[in-house]
Amino acid sequence: MTRPGSSQDPFDVVVIGGGHNGLVAAGLLAKHGARVVVLERRDVVGGAAITEKPWGSDFKMTALSYVVSLMPPTILHELELEKHGYRIHAQGPYFAPHPDGRALALSDDPRKRRQSIEQFSSRDADAYERWEAWLGSMADVLSPLLTETPPRLGSHAPGDLLEQAKLAWQARSWDVRATANITRLFTSSIADLLEDEFESDAMRGALSVSGVIGTWAGPRSQGTAYVMAHHKIGDVGDGKLGAWGFPEGGMGAVTQALRDAAESFGAKVRTGVDVTRIVVRDGTARGVALSTGEQIDADVVIAATHPQITFLQQLEPFELPDDFVDDLRRWKSRSGTVKVNLAIDRLPEFTAAPGFDPDVHGGTIVLAPSLDHVEHAFQDAVGGRPAALPFADICIPSVFDRTLAPEGKHVVSMFTQWVPHQWSAEPHYDELDAYADRVIDQVDNVAPGFRDSILHRQVIGPYDMEHTYGLIGGNIFHGELSPTQLFHMRPAPGYADYRTPIRNLYQASSATHGGGGVTGIPGLKVVEQIRSDRKESRNPLTRHRRT
Repeated sequence: MTRPGSSQDPFDVVVIGGGHNGLVAAGLLAKHGARVVVLERRDVVGGAAITEKPWGSDFKMTALSYVVSLMPPTILHELELEKHGYRIHAQGPYFAPHPDGRALALSDDPRKRRQSIEQFSSRDADAYERWEAWLGSMADVLSPLLTETPPRLGSHAPGDLLEQAKLAWQARSWDVRATANITRLFTSSIADLLEDEFESDAMRGALSVSGVIGTWAGPRSQGTAYVMAHHKIGDVGDGKLGAWGFPEGGMGAVTQALRDAAESFGAKVRTGVDVTRIVVRDGTARGVALSTGEQIDADVVIAATHPQITFLQQLEPFELPDDFVDDLRRWKSRSGTVKVNLAIDRLPEFTAAPGFDPDVHGGTIVLAPSLDHVEHAFQDAVGGRPAALPFADICIPSVFDRTLAPEGKHVVSMFTQWVPHQWSAEPHYDELDAYADRVIDQVDNVAPGFRDSILHRQVIGPYDMEHTYGLIGGNIFHGELSPTQLFHMRPAPGYADYRTPIRNLYQASSATHGGGGVTGIPGLKVVEQIRSDRKESRNPLTRHRRT
C-alpha cells in the first residue's frame, strides 16, 4: 500500500535535482534496472549547465557553466551519450592580450608558444616547459585520488580501517619529493608557485586565473594552488592536461543528452517540481514531499542539490546529528563571480593578433595582465566594492559551433570576478551593469571596436545564481575548493563517501568529492556506493520493477 497523497506506483530511487550529476546517477541506476524518477525545481533540466535563448530564437547562450571537462569514459560509454548527441569541440589554448599591443599565446605548438613567451621573458619560456612537466608528474600522483571514494579518516570501524589502509597503500609509491609537492599544492597559494617559477607579469597573470576561478580567494590566498591543480590535473583527456571543450549546442546539450539517455533506460524526469521535504521515518529516508502536497515514496533518495538546501531546508535539525548540522552551517559557498553573456555581430579584432585565428578566437581569452591585477580585483571585493578592473575568462564557442548564432554573428561567454560575495542576498542590478561595462571596456582596449559589435547583453550576478539556479552564494562548485572543504571533509567529516547520516539518503552534488566542473564524477560514484551497500545488505533496488 502507498501512503495517502503519495504516488500510486512507488519508485526505487528518487533523485532531487536535475543537474548533470543527478542525471548521471539516474541514467546509470535505470540502466541497472531500478525504477528512477528525477525531480527538478526549474522547468528545464541542467542546473548550471544549460543553454538558454535570452534574446529570442536567433541566439543560443550557455548561461552559466560554459565549457565541459571531458567526462570519464565510463559515463560516456555506459550512457551511450554520443548516440544522444553528445559532441565536443576541443577548446583552444590561452590567449592573453595586453594593452601595449603584445599578447601571450600559449599555443599547443611548442615553437609558437616559446616565441610568444619570449616576448616577455626568455627565462619563462624555459620555465614553462618545466612547469608542464611538473604538473604532469602531479597528475600521475593525484589523478587516481579524484575518482576514489574518500575513506572515513579517523574512524575505528573495521571496514573504515580497511579503506584507510587502502589509501595508505596507494600512497606507498610517493617518494619524499612527491610528498613535498603534494603538501605544497594543498597549502600554498597559486602566487607562491608562480612567483617561484616565472618572472614576467604576463605569465604570472595568465596562469594565476586557474587558481581562482569560481573561488572567494585571490591568487595570494592559501589553497589556491590546489584549485589550479583541480582544474589542470583533474581533467586529463586524450593524454593532455586540462582538456576542455565546447559542447555542440551549448552546455544544455550535455544535460539534454544525459536526460535522453536516462529516459531511454526507463527513468522518469519531472520538471517544475519543488521538493519541500525529504520524508524520514525511523532514521531512514522513505521518499519526498512536494510543495503540491504530493508524496513520492522510494527506497532510496539521492540529493544532487546544494548541501545546505538538502540538510538545512529539506530536513529538520533533529533528524541529523548536531555536529553534522554545525558542519553544514559552516559550509562556505562564497563566490562573487559574475557571468556576462553577449551576442555580437562580428568577431573581435585584437591589436596583437589581427584577423581570424582559431587558436585565438577558439581558445580562452584571458584578461589578466598581471597577478597583481587579479589580486587587486579580489581585494576590491573584500573591501565591499565591485572590482574596478575585473579579470575575465572569455570564450567564443560559436567559432566552432555554428548552431549557437546566425551566420556571421557570434555569442561570447565572459566569466568574471569579483563583486562582494554578500551580493548574493540582493540583486544589485545597476552596479552589475556598471561592472559589466568595465569588463567590456577592457576588451575594447585590446580589441578596438568590440563594444560597437555588441547586439545583446545578459549579466548574471550572485543573486540570480542563487535564487534562479540554486547555486547558494553564487558558488559554481556548491562549496569552495579550500583545504578545509576537500576530500574527506567534502561536505562534512565522516560523510564524504556519498552517504549521509540518514539511511538510504545519499548525496551527489558538486559539493561532494570529485565535484567542481562538469564531469559527472559524483553521479558515477554515488551509484557505485548505492550498489555496493545494496549488495552487502542483499536488498536489491529493483524489487518494485515489473518484468
